[in-house]
Amino acid sequence: MNVKPLGDKVLVKRAEAADRTESGIYLPESAKDKPREGKVMATGAGLLNKDTGKYMPFSIKKGDNILFSSYAGTEVKIDGTEYLIMTEDDILGIID
Repeated sequence: MNVKPLGDKVLVKRAEAADRTESGIYLPESAKDKPREGKVMATGAGLLNKDTGKYMPFSIKKGDNILFSSYAGTEVKIDGTEYLIMTEDDILGIID
């Protein structure tokens, strides 16, 4: 299934959660924090400028690794894989 976000929305695949601490202790599922980073899988057309009627381009692109806020987006499951759909405002930065 292909999903194309609308408007200023972005489809993000969240990074995998760490299964061990830095010292090597394995973490149970209930103790794992959801990562606040991921990869941009698709973007919408951009934010609509109401004065000109044109879409403003995103500052990110497909394939970028990003950081986002803790409660960003809406979780969706597509073909058994979990994704987040969020606005560009929820994105804090790009990871190089």
